[in-house]
Amino acid sequence: MRLSVGRNADGKVNYTVQCTFKLENVNGIVYIEREIGFAMAGTRAGLQNMALTEEKNRQILDAAVAEFQELGFSGASMDRIAARAQVSKRTVYNHFANKEALFRAILDLMAGQAGPALDITYDPARPIEGQLRDLGWGEGQLMTSPVFMRLARMVVGEIIRDPVLAAEMNARMDAMDIFRRFMQAAAEDGVLAVADPEAAAEQFLGLIKARAFWPVIFSGEIVSEDEMNRIVDESVAMILNTYGR
Repeated sequence: MRLSVGRNADGKVNYTVQCTFKLENVNGIVYIEREIGFAMAGTRAGLQNMALTEEKNRQILDAAVAEFQELGFSGASMDRIAARAQVSKRTVYNHFANKEALFRAILDLMAGQAGPALDITYDPARPIEGQLRDLGWGEGQLMTSPVFMRLARMVVGEIIRDPVLAAEMNARMDAMDIFRRFMQAAAEDGVLAVADPEAAAEQFLGLIKARAFWPVIFSGEIVSEDEMNRIVDESVAMILNTYGR
């Protein structure tokens, strides 16, 4: 946590705090971190209270992940989450109204991990093979992360039972639109002979997920980076063999 102190135009003291939280795997337990920044004008005591609130928020999310992983959503309880987080049940409810709110907070963190990994667009100045490989590895980066895939196993198990949650998760984390836009741009540039960008995107993403995502969801054995390299290279070769000019 970083703290800076200054004064605003009215001469009041401003306190700015930046908290960085990330996903981390320690001895098989997932710890969640996220980055939060906020500023306030007022007393140092007020700022300390806000920082303490964020720390409690992190403790509760850490505990919720452990609880959901061990017992699933239906088996998890707010009482045990409070005990794991070493806070009162009232504190848990002050931060999150119910288990659904906790679960959605975890989805927020997963979406935050997926976004930067797939921030890839077509570049007409670069060779298509290297770009397809980068696109494949954007997805592969997530699939070789033990923390992300452990959370994915937990989340997939729950969204299968909840169509509304499944639709929300799909809208926020599905890479299909990124792959589709890439294929469409490459086709418009004339480097790929793609008549149906959505179908081509489904094929490329499907080649990767069929070997590196769905088997992990069912078995838990995450692919290595070397294996992911082979999966991405072979998937790129099949796409170029089908659509390359």
